[in-house]
Amino acid sequence: MSISIAIVEDEKNYNNALKKVIDYQDDMKVVAQFFDGKDALKNLPDISPDVVMMDIQLQDMLGIEIIEKLRKEMPETNFIMCTSFEDDEKIFNSLKAGAMGYLIKGESMDKILSSIRDVYNGGAPMSLSIARRVLSHFERKLPEAKDFDDLTEREKEILELLSQGLLYKEIADKKCISIDTVKKHVGNIYRKLHVSNKVEAINKFNHFKN
Repeated sequence: MSISIAIVEDEKNYNNALKKVIDYQDDMKVVAQFFDGKDALKNLPDISPDVVMMDIQLQDMLGIEIIEKLRKEMPETNFIMCTSFEDDEKIFNSLKAGAMGYLIKGESMDKILSSIRDVYNGGAPMSLSIARRVLSHFERKLPEAKDFDDLTEREKEILELLSQGLLYKEIADKKCISIDTVKKHVGNIYRKLHVSNKVEAINKFNHFKN
């Protein structure tokens, strides 16, 4: 079964070059091409491809905005940023919005193809320069006690339950709140602890406890 891919890229030559190389592969196929953000925003949910190659700086909007708006509608779709921007703000805003990969446009087509396969199989592919920036960012963001103190009592309770391995639904039932409320609390926890996923949050929680 081939990997279905949509390309959102306003540079037509690059968009068409990506399509040509992807379609040449036996295990993947481009099912849609978009050359502006509005068109992508309107039509992507109906297509729900396995992977979206997303440019950050489209002429009519940021690719980050598209991911933020579509992430809930397209939970099974993996977004890979494919861009010429390497600044920290765009990298982290992309990852926070839900992008699972971040590639620089100068990457070889082989790297892009392997990244599509990687993200489809649960990976989080990044260009080497991006991965280094992400690592150095987290080295700077060592756990600080004041981050933990910023959490409300309810957020600390939910983090404790997360560390015990409970699922969102189990936490919701235990605390008599909705799953959406749990998700909102978890989002606040990630923001206050400067983390982007559950594993990082639990690691910091364990660090504070010890």
